Amino acid sequence: MPSILVLDTLSPDGLALLDVAAASGISYEVRTGLSGDALREALAGHDGAICRSGVKITAASLEGNQRLRAIVRAGVGTDNIDKEAATRRGIVVMNTPAGNTLSTAEHAFALILALSRNVAAADASLRSHVWD
Repeated sequence: MPSILVLDTLSPDGLALLDVAAASGISYEVRTGLSGDALREALAGHDGAICRSGVKITAASLEGNQRLRAIVRAGVGTDNIDKEAATRRGIVVMNTPAGNTLSTAEHAFALILALSRNVAAADASLRSHVWD
């Protein structure tokens, strides 16, 4: 049975998707805070891994791994994954670049509103005890 190792905390919605996959015979295990030999050993026991930015997957983490087939970065970028080492071992590395689209749009809109209402200037004035 295929298994997935979740290396960082995921939202309840993300874990719910993994629960749905479990109905199809795909198991998963959540183990956060791993590094060094513990990370290497954990990766060796799974077919796939899901991480965010809290874990660094290095060439040493993948050394001797015969089972792992995919590493998915839940978010933008893959700087925390040694892509060359993964590729040499036939491990596909993916990310989810659209995952932050809504948050980015909300942040941009909040900045536009802050600029249009002079929030930064008002904050500075208030902090210096000037009420204009």
